[in-house]
Order: sequence, then structure tokens, then C-alpha cells
Amino acid sequence: MKWMRRLCLGGAFLLIPVNLVHAAEPDRVLLLHSFGPEFSPWHTITPPFREELRKQAPRPVDLYEASLQSERFGESPAPEEGPFIEYLNALVPARDLKLIVAMGAPATRFVLRNRARMFPSSPLLIASSDLRTYEDLTLAANDTACPITFDPAVHIDHILRLLPGTSNIVVAIGASPTERFWTDQLRQSFQRFSGVTFEWFNNLSADDMVKRIEELPPHSAIYYATVRVDARGAPQEGDAILLRFLGLDRAPIFTHVDSHFGEGIVGGPMFSSREIAQRCAEVAVRILGGEPPGKIKIAPVGLAAPVYDWRQLQRWGVDQKLLPPGAEVLFREPSGWERYRWQIALLGALFLVQGGMIVSLLHERDRRLRAEVLARQRMSELAHTNRYSMAGELTASIAHELNQPLAAILTNAETAELLIKSPTLDLKEIREVIEDIRRDDERASEVIRRLRSLLKKAPFELKNLDFNEIVRETIELVSAVAIAREADLLSSTSRGSLPVKGDRIQLQQVILNLIVNALDAMSEMPGTERKVTVSTAATNGFAELWISDTGPGIPPEHLKDVFEPFFSTKAHGMGMGLSIARTLVEAHGGQLTAENQAGGGATLRLRLPLTSNPE
Repeated sequence: MKWMRRLCLGGAFLLIPVNLVHAAEPDRVLLLHSFGPEFSPWHTITPPFREELRKQAPRPVDLYEASLQSERFGESPAPEEGPFIEYLNALVPARDLKLIVAMGAPATRFVLRNRARMFPSSPLLIASSDLRTYEDLTLAANDTACPITFDPAVHIDHILRLLPGTSNIVVAIGASPTERFWTDQLRQSFQRFSGVTFEWFNNLSADDMVKRIEELPPHSAIYYATVRVDARGAPQEGDAILLRFLGLDRAPIFTHVDSHFGEGIVGGPMFSSREIAQRCAEVAVRILGGEPPGKIKIAPVGLAAPVYDWRQLQRWGVDQKLLPPGAEVLFREPSGWERYRWQIALLGALFLVQGGMIVSLLHERDRRLRAEVLARQRMSELAHTNRYSMAGELTASIAHELNQPLAAILTNAETAELLIKSPTLDLKEIREVIEDIRRDDERASEVIRRLRSLLKKAPFELKNLDFNEIVRETIELVSAVAIAREADLLSSTSRGSLPVKGDRIQLQQVILNLIVNALDAMSEMPGTERKVTVSTAATNGFAELWISDTGPGIPPEHLKDVFEPFFSTKAHGMGMGLSIARTLVEAHGGQLTAENQAGGGATLRLRLPLTSNPE
């Protein structure tokens, strides 16, 4: 029994390889090319067809390929096709050929003419052939097709739609038997376009075609059908002539197959190589799966939805509004916004932030300027009030200065009256008396003018002034106050002028405040020790004024506070005099400082920038 089990087991192992070999037997498929594997449009259809066939087939595919050469020489059918048939029969000798695929019209007609002599029992799939190219031949029950069809006039309509000014259209087509068939079809289809001149290239060599393209007039377009063989019989593999046209870049080029779309073709409604390959592969897989070919009927593949090369639309000035509905535009170069949208958005955000900050700063600047103007107005009003409050201090001085000229005027008037009553009228003496009256009157008027100038409310106005003159005028105005306070007022102004730019009234007020403040500081000192010294000088581009007193000085801890508003060392002082003075000096671009003297007393130092144009 053991030996029988071993025998059966061994037999089983012997049978396994046989079954495996049978299961791995591939489906043999013959792919017959019309011109060769590199001729348009099949050179872009065949590769995806192979790929899809191997991917979808139920079993491995053993693919044989051969090319029909007769049409390359303008012969269809060839005078003697027997040798090529023998070659094909020898290519697959005594083997089970599961499918013949005729790629293109020449291969299709060749197989249909020779079915009795070449694999008569093998199924036939006609791939990528227009129905019109084999409608005169009969398909058997073992044959089927994956056809294509289109109306060539659609492309001329399309050219005229996109480029309405086109007046000349070149029809680039070759001279092979199949291309001569299509030349007749195209001529018949294009008859209705009466307003356009058509140039036909089927009787030209490839070089003559190129020369003619170089000489094309304006408003021309090129419709490329196919040039597989030129008029001299030179084959044009891989659309060689089309590539030469594209290199010239003389006119927009349109075609019916997407083989070279993206390389310079404008675009439009075209056959999709991928779609044709997919549809034909699906039919081939159905046949390999056992479905009878004669029962497989599919609708012809037509032109795909229009697709355009954006670069060519721009190159030839095509208005995209003229494109047909549903058109797709490819190779569009991204706009600056599309390419740099994040950077632009970031910059925009930064600009908005910066703009907001600028607006905010401008708003703050306006607020500050308004505040400064308002503060200046308030300070001007406060200074004006300060001048009025100081008028009481100046009452004695003003009365003294007015009494002197008024008394002199009275005395001279009485003298003149006596001289007029005298029996001997002395006109010379009377003239001198009248001159004295006039001079004293001017003196009184000047005192009143100074007072009015000091007290009037006038806008801030910068003028070229002599600082020494302002100091002297102010000293004259306040001298009587010093006498009333039993203080000596000494002055020492520099020689020449000290040209400054300022407001006369405000500078007088500053000097007046400083002198009165110095007099107030000595109120507790004995009368013999009260002394105020006023001196000026030009130092390093500045006009300087020193006002020194012999009082007790400023407490060191308060040196920084004396110019603060409402700070005062006097029992009844408001603390605004020095604060107003410093504000007015700084408005003139100057400085006001205070310091104590080594021997006692304080010194206030005023500095104003010198100018070169005194009035």
C-alpha cells in the first residue's frame, strides 16, 4: 500500500507542471502597423494601446508586431503582396493566433483583402480607422472594429471662429494612397468656404512645403492633416514635417489629432490618442475573453472636447471669449497673484498695518499740533494776564516817567505864556521853549507806547530784533520799580548789537519777569545790600543775558523746581512768573537756567540763537 501511495503522489507531482504550463500559455496577438510604428497618428495611439491591453487582458499577451511598407512607396495595393503574407504566416508558424489588430486604414484594407490567405480563423480588430476608409469592404462574423469618424469642415469653422480675419488656409497633407483619398474628402468638405483661399501641399516635397510656409502672407493659418509621405515619396516619420512647421512659427497651426498638442499646436476639437487606445484595448480584451467579434458593436470615437494651449492663444492674439463653450485651456502661466499670492497677501497686510500706523501717527501728530497750538494760545493768554498783573508793579515807574515830562511841559508852557506877555517878544527863546514842550511830549508818548505794547494782546510774531535794545528798553521801564524797592539796578550791555529773531513784547516780558523776580528775592535784605545786575554778551553764536541778585539764593534742593508751574518760594507768590518766562524762551529756541553764586545770591541765564540780520 505504501508503494501505491508513493506512486500516486509522484504522479500528481508530474501532472502539476503540465497544468501550470497550460495555465501560463499566453494569448498571441499580431499588431499590424499601416506604415510603421513611428507614423502619425498611430505613434501616439499604439503605446497606450499596448499598455492597456497587457493590463486588462485575462491572460498574458505575446504581442507580435509587423509593418505594412507598401504605402510608403505610393502603392496600394502592392503589385505582389504574397511575400509579405508568407512572412506573416512564418512569423507565427502553426500557432494559435488569438487576435489580429490592424492599426490604421492601410493595414485594415490589407487584412480584409487577404483574409483567405492569412490567418482566416483568427479574429480581426480594426483599430483607429475612419469608417469611410473601408466602407467598400465587407466584414465577416469574425471581424469587428473600433472606428473613428469626424467632419473635417469642423476644423475650418473652428479656425475662422478663433481668427475671424483669416483669409488663407494651408492644408498640409501627404501623397500616400490613403492621403490622396483624404485629399479628395477634404476638398469636397471645404467647398462651402468660399471666402477663404486654400493652399494644398499634397503635390509638394517636404522642403518645398517649408519654403512655402516661410513665405506665407499675413492672416494665414495651417491645417495639418497628415504628411506621412511627401510628393517625392520621402517618408515623414514621427510628424517630421509638422515639427519643421512649428519651428518656423509663421502661422497658427491646427490639427485633428492631439499627437503634438503642447508643442506648438493651438488646439481645438481633436481626437484623443489616449481615448482611442483605451476603447480599442477594451474591445481587444473582450475578444480575448471569448466574446464573438461579430457581436461587438461600439459607436465610433469622435472628436474630444476642445482643448487649447494658453501660450499659443497668447502668441496669436486669440480672444478667449471666442472659445467654444466647455473648452479647456491648458499650460496657462500663473499670474503674479497666483504665483506669489501669499507673498503679496503678506505685503498687503504689512502695508495695511503700516498704513494704519501712519494714519494713527498722523492723527496723533494732528492732535499734538492742535494741543500745542491750544497750549500756545493758553500760554499767550496766561502771559498776557501775567503782564496785566505786573502792571501794578510798574505803576510807580510809569507815574515817575510820566510826571517828569508832564511837569516839564507845564513849566515850559508857563514860561511861554510869560514871554508872550513881555513887551519885547523874543521869538528865539519862545521857539526853544516850544521845542522843549514837543520833546517832553514825545517822551511821555514813548512811555505810554511802551506800556501799551507790553499790555496789548497780540499774536506771536517773530521778527529780527536787537536784543541789547530790548534789554535797555525794559530796564528803563522797570527802573522806577527798583528805586521804589530801594534797590540798585545796574546794567552792562555788550557793544554793538545782538541780532536775534523773536517777539519783542514776549522778550520784554521775560526780562521784566526776571528782574522783578530778582527784586522780590531781595525783599528781606537791608536796603543798602539790594543790588540787581543785568549784563549781556555774545558767546558762541548765542546772545546771553545774566540777571544776578544779592539775595539769599535758591535752596539747592529747589534748583530744579523753580521753573515748574505753581512753584514759588514767596509766601504770596503764584509760582507762574519763571514758568511763563521759560516757556516763552523755549518758544524762541532758547534756554533759561538758574544757578546760585558762590558769594551769595542767584543768577538767571538766558540764551537765544544769534542771527545775522538785525532790524
